[in-house]
Amino acid sequence: MDEAASPKPAEFRQVMVGLGLAMLLSALDQTIVVTAMPTIGQELGDPQNLPLIVTSYLVAATAVTPLYGKFADVYGRRHVLAAGLIIFIFGSVACALASTMGLLAAARFLQGLGGGGLISLAQTVIADLVTPRERGRYQTYFAAVFATSSIAGPVLGGFFAQYLHWSLIFWINAPLGLAALYVINLRLKLLPQRRHPHHIDYFGASLLVIASGALVLALGRLGGRFPWISAPILGLFGLSAVFWGVFIWRTWTFDEPLIPTRLFKLNIMRDAVISSALGLGAFVGLSVVMPIYFEGVIGLNPRDCGLALIPLMIATVIGAACSGRIMAYRAHYKIMPVLGLLSAALAAFFLAWRLETLSFLGLNILLAISTFGVGAMLPIATVSVQNAVDMRDLGTATAAMQFFRQLGTAALVALFGVLALGGGRADLLDSPQDKAALIPAMIGAYRGVFFAIGLCLAFSCVFLAKMEERPLRGAPH
Repeated sequence: MDEAASPKPAEFRQVMVGLGLAMLLSALDQTIVVTAMPTIGQELGDPQNLPLIVTSYLVAATAVTPLYGKFADVYGRRHVLAAGLIIFIFGSVACALASTMGLLAAARFLQGLGGGGLISLAQTVIADLVTPRERGRYQTYFAAVFATSSIAGPVLGGFFAQYLHWSLIFWINAPLGLAALYVINLRLKLLPQRRHPHHIDYFGASLLVIASGALVLALGRLGGRFPWISAPILGLFGLSAVFWGVFIWRTWTFDEPLIPTRLFKLNIMRDAVISSALGLGAFVGLSVVMPIYFEGVIGLNPRDCGLALIPLMIATVIGAACSGRIMAYRAHYKIMPVLGLLSAALAAFFLAWRLETLSFLGLNILLAISTFGVGAMLPIATVSVQNAVDMRDLGTATAAMQFFRQLGTAALVALFGVLALGGGRADLLDSPQDKAALIPAMIGAYRGVFFAIGLCLAFSCVFLAKMEERPLRGAPH
């Protein structure tokens, strides 16, 4: 481990700005593309393959996340984070210059190879610099980054596509990425750089890339081009199952696998991963399906749909801020997020029960209660895992947790999409003359969506309550 002087407050603030920019790049890129997709499809003349520009990024980003964690433990956080930013910037430029849908999908894959590790690496750097007791406070800033990307992404994407040019949604990553790269490279070299001798299991990494990539492609139905019960999708699920089986065998038989078995043996790791995957999947699922409800049932325009999501996003940040602050002062830091998740589950079940009788204000209040509970859970789960593992496994454990969160989120978003738009409801959305049939059908469908979200939040609460509450390292206030 290369030691350096302890960070001064001004240096630490600059590091936080650089890490926040890095996380914003990854989070924003998953939201800014959505509203520009129709324009991109028209200009490139290939609208039927539009979902591939989302799926290709998701496949690459999900698959490489654990590898970034291992590289960070071996080669140091700064070098690996810089490499991820550089790949992401090059991928963004390639996206902006793409002239066909195939080239854009390939460039998005390259972009995902860089963006897949930015979030977990930023969290690992903070874990290097502050004690677990203080770490929850900084998770609040990261929650604010995600909320900002969720609100600003669709607005910016729509603005660029409508008034300027869709390529700007990728060009904007270049100055932001270079700024993050400059700050991180300048300041992190002055701070402690932790390296641990590890063997990189490239064969295991290849197995994980194929297994997770096939699963994400199947969950996305190859960009939405095939039904669930079809030979390509069933073949992808089968391929994924085979490679997951080989990966698990490799993990339990190899001396130093990509994700060490000692992490799987930690009850805290298992409980935190399941709780956060279910909770985050419910949150992302809400942010994806609620605009469809706002537009199709309530009658909001696309701009107002984005504004209607603001209470949902703000509640997440407030929940993360509250639980993050409590961690620094309370020995029993799980009480508030457990109660928050319980309230969130009850709010979702109430939405499923009384959806058609709720006012717009009542709907938003219940949605805010649901996302407040998720926000309160996320920093507790992350910091608890980081507090439980050895320093040599810090990057690997953080990346592994982010990896399984992304997989769980992809699965749940696919499920909520089927519940919301299956059974021909997507066709009703495209037919204004069927408005009378659309609203009852959508309300009935969203009853199922909210019931499923309530189940996810309830199980997230159970696993968080079950998770061991270890004393946090670091002097209490």
